[in-house]
Amino acid sequence: MYKVVLCRALHPTAMAMLEARKDIELKVLTTEFRGPPLQKELAANIADADGIMVGLEKVGPDLLDLAPKLRVVSRFGVGFDTLDIPRCTRQGVLVGVVNGANDLSVAEHAMMLMLAVARRTIEYDASVRAGTWMIQHGRRMHELSERTVLVVGYGRIGTRVAKLCTAFGMHVMVHDPNFPTPRIAADGHTPAPDLMAAVELADVVTLHCPLEADTRGMVNAAFLKRMKPTAWLINTARGGLVDEVALTEALANGTIEAAGVDVLVTEPPNPENPLFKLPNVVLAPHNAAAPLECYAKMSRRAALNLIEFFDGKLDPGYCVNPEVLGRNAP
Repeated sequence: MYKVVLCRALHPTAMAMLEARKDIELKVLTTEFRGPPLQKELAANIADADGIMVGLEKVGPDLLDLAPKLRVVSRFGVGFDTLDIPRCTRQGVLVGVVNGANDLSVAEHAMMLMLAVARRTIEYDASVRAGTWMIQHGRRMHELSERTVLVVGYGRIGTRVAKLCTAFGMHVMVHDPNFPTPRIAADGHTPAPDLMAAVELADVVTLHCPLEADTRGMVNAAFLKRMKPTAWLINTARGGLVDEVALTEALANGTIEAAGVDVLVTEPPNPENPLFKLPNVVLAPHNAAAPLECYAKMSRRAALNLIEFFDGKLDPGYCVNPEVLGRNAP
């Protein structure tokens, strides 16, 4: 019998998959879909767990020390910056992610933020509700067509965003040092191997890269100063990619025109975050993957990562540290 702890209940279709297994004993910490990380609750229930499913909960040495039987962590998402991967690997704990399940939703969300920034959607909504009907001051609305967008990161989400931007008539540049330049060109986009040179040409910069040591704080004051004063920054990846102090200053003093942000450095954020006071930033609560359809797809993949691991059938493509499969797979 395998004991599995789910930090949150999954979509009913995924719960049915897990509940149908007679060899899996489930412990669900909460039935709420969203909420703050359940760090203390997870720590209190992990001692005899063979597998866990986490959202934004941190899996580091303190937690792993409490879980001598732990063999698999299924991350409800594709990012893994909240997990200590080297320690998991040393302890023989496989980390699975839901690659492919949320690509479309996040790409659509990036386009939503881009459009909301272009058309000042939030400001005009507030204007209508306040009875002023039409704002007569501030920046102008814009079309996306003919604008140049720099897609930073050309993985599963970045490739979709590039296609959507092309469909809107935008000129697409792509920067990804881990992706073959000829392939980017073959896809009809302009390769941008020199990131800082490309930043100067972009009307929109949209981030789709993981948070790692070499990307943390990559959008800093120097990066923002290289952007056009009419440019926009879109971030649906990770808050830590951006120096929020530098971004706040750049938005406030006109270094760049606007931003659309789904992720912040601290989540849930401090209510006093100075970004909240700026009219030229559109904010979302890290919910790019929250649509019901995406929730269902992510839930099923998160459940399959656990089931297939216990069955010895988990595809390495869903694993952050697939080398673990070779020594502790059943």
